[in-house]
Amino acid sequence: MPEKLSLAIIGGSGLYSMAGLTDTRQYEPDTPFGKPSAPIVVGSLEGKRVAFLARHGTGHTIMPSEVPYRANIYALKALGVERIVSINACGSLREDYVPGHIVIPDQIFDNTKNRARTFFGEGLVAHVGVADPFCPDLSTRLESAIKETDAPVHHGGSFIIIEGPRFSTKAESNTYRSWGMSIIGMTAAPEAFLAREAEMCYAVMAHVTDYDVWHISEAPVSVEMVIQTLNKNTRAAQEAIRQLLTSLPEERPCICDSALASAIITHPASIPPVTRQKLDLLVKKYLK
Repeated sequence: MPEKLSLAIIGGSGLYSMAGLTDTRQYEPDTPFGKPSAPIVVGSLEGKRVAFLARHGTGHTIMPSEVPYRANIYALKALGVERIVSINACGSLREDYVPGHIVIPDQIFDNTKNRARTFFGEGLVAHVGVADPFCPDLSTRLESAIKETDAPVHHGGSFIIIEGPRFSTKAESNTYRSWGMSIIGMTAAPEAFLAREAEMCYAVMAHVTDYDVWHISEAPVSVEMVIQTLNKNTRAAQEAIRQLLTSLPEERPCICDSALASAIITHPASIPPVTRQKLDLLVKKYLK
């Protein structure tokens, strides 16, 4: 049986490890969707067991479109993870979301093109609800934890996810602003949707590193700019995770753990045995 893990942290650009973990173990699981981005490190923090996964691999070798999102989420689910906090670098599409600030978005707009977005298929169809794609309970607790660090934080806003790896053109950036988007990044989709299919709570801690390319009085985004800001925010991110762990209840008060209850439409008798076995981790409680 997997051990009981209070939380998983998926680290993005600039956050490749979690300071302070003790009694660590390393897992390199295989999944029906391949291997995850990197070995998963499980350790103790604030008296609770947590997992850390570097989204872009050891040494940042994996592009946003190449991240094995399904393998990452499936592997964390198999390890017993129920809650995920995703650390993301993002550009701001709003004047008031300033570089150096942290944003906890409440909506997402998937503008990617080339990614596998679901665990389902191959004879098993499910339509999961994602009207509110981030767990409200976990997001609220995360906001409170960040406030304890005195870092400037905003709760709310739409996070548009682009394919990458290039940054936006000015025409694209201004279009996203006209659509009402608040921040822009490359990796929260399909991650958020897969976490919902896996009935895991998922929240984003997005670190604003730049104003993308729309701001006429600011320099356009660059890798140097992104890393410089993230390095400054690493301490706040790690301290916020510590604070969050102290507030997490044993039982989840949200409805994320029943996301598939009314989502599976395929008749159980029609599901191919190989597909049923492949997705047993996700669907077994509904296909008895």
